Amino acid sequence: MTDLYEPTARTDCRPLLADPDDLTVVHSPVVDLADGSVTGWAAAPRFPGTATPEVWFAAAHDAGLAAPLQALLLQTALARRPAAGRLHVAVDPWLLGAPVVHTALRVPLRGVVLELTDTNVDDDAALLRRCSVLRERGAALAVPAALLHRLPQLPADVVLLPPALVAGLAGDARRTAVAAGVLAYAAAAGATVLADGVETDAELQGLLAAGVHAARGWLLGPTAAGYGPATPRVVRALRTRAQRAGTEATVTGLLRPVRTWSPGRDDRQLTPPVVVLDDDGRPATLSLVDPRTGAWFESPAALVLPVDTPVGEALHRALARRPAVRFDPVPCTDATGVVVGLVRVEDLAGAAAAG
Repeated sequence: MTDLYEPTARTDCRPLLADPDDLTVVHSPVVDLADGSVTGWAAAPRFPGTATPEVWFAAAHDAGLAAPLQALLLQTALARRPAAGRLHVAVDPWLLGAPVVHTALRVPLRGVVLELTDTNVDDDAALLRRCSVLRERGAALAVPAALLHRLPQLPADVVLLPPALVAGLAGDARRTAVAAGVLAYAAAAGATVLADGVETDAELQGLLAAGVHAARGWLLGPTAAGYGPATPRVVRALRTRAQRAGTEATVTGLLRPVRTWSPGRDDRQLTPPVVVLDDDGRPATLSLVDPRTGAWFESPAALVLPVDTPVGEALHRALARRPAVRFDPVPCTDATGVVVGLVRVEDLAGAAAAG
């Protein structure tokens, strides 16, 4: 058994790799903020001694053992999976091409969420190819928001909000604006947003107000050797909120008719408002009319809402958009993703005030 006496000291990882039982995996619940259900668990490594996992992985990098240690983590985590729900496992993107890591991932990947870490990418094209192959084999891909900023072509199923952004989100206009941008990207890409490192009730309230889909962290459930439940009081609060939202008015009653247009059709001169769809049939831009000049103009579809979104939440998310598009109408979709109408911000405000 390797023993570390100095938490910040780097150590040789070879004894650990010689005895794989020294690496253990603990799990923290991933909670759906819509109803408090546990959708999966995030696997995290634990090593002997007092050094953090970051110290161990840094030591492995210095010793030229980053790939074997990453492979050991993947093998250990994937060897034992929950009976239901998804298993989230972190992996450094630059190690996906290592043969030993490739071998560790040659197992059934359905129900596995591979979370790319926010590290440098040495070959963008190679990473895109590897991620596409992993998704074809059944894995979902979680990508940090910062990495998507550098490489937006990554096929993200989940977008990760880091603890540094989550902390202080409530009441912070700048953090809220960043979160709103990530949510808009996720809506356009058909992804969900997962907040990491939630530790306080205030942080949770900020995530709820922003419309973030899922979260994990000490507040929502501590790490454990098995697959533990979420914190009961938090689950109760989320379920109560969901029940209350079920009785609230939604944007359905505020919808205004709108036409859609897909690239390649010959009827582009439809009178605005028009929702322009991308190649996958999702809202990409809006064709609108300037009420002051009567001129047509194009605006990005910065926010798309399901028709069952409560009015209060819809208004908050609409006003969280950047100033240039803050008062543009919002396309709304049904459960299948088809655009069924537009909702105007002034209508949301009026309904919220009436409620």
